[in-house]
Amino acid sequence: MANRSYLYSADSLPSVEDIPKPVRCISEHNWSIPLAHKLLVGRETAIVPSMIWNPRIGIAADFAGGASLLGDLLRVVGQGLTDRDFAACVDKTTAHLDKQRGKFFLLETGEIISLGGNDPEQDVRDLVAHDIPAAVAQAEAALAGENDEWLASVRADWQDHFGSFYNEWLYFSFPVDQA
Repeated sequence: MANRSYLYSADSLPSVEDIPKPVRCISEHNWSIPLAHKLLVGRETAIVPSMIWNPRIGIAADFAGGASLLGDLLRVVGQGLTDRDFAACVDKTTAHLDKQRGKFFLLETGEIISLGGNDPEQDVRDLVAHDIPAAVAQAEAALAGENDEWLASVRADWQDHFGSFYNEWLYFSFPVDQA
């Protein structure tokens, strides 16, 4: 079994007592937290209680801002690619984000951060304080035409950055009748 990062959307934030209702499945990605997930949680990022694990290791962010940032980057990445698979990936991603729209993105990283053997809460604080803002800064620089080398590396490895599994059901899903 692969360790994965999981991305959801909801109209409210999880609390210690309860999870939002409904929780919509966005995507899961094997063995890492991909660039797409980092960008999608890159606006108004906050640490929240996990909906899956006990430690406070959930990450929440503004849905509209993150979706806009990813969409803008996908357009710029696509300007340097003629790969039909990339175009299909973009179409599937954007259609799924539109269908599963919520007020917030909720990123669950417990399986990924557990691979490091460190304090999971500290690892999530590091993601929110460093890794996610660094990814957003790289993307924003590329959008401004100031990060050609990074953009070329993203194009060369686009499957790892954007080729996540997008579906209404993920390994960890929540009941659809919870509304």
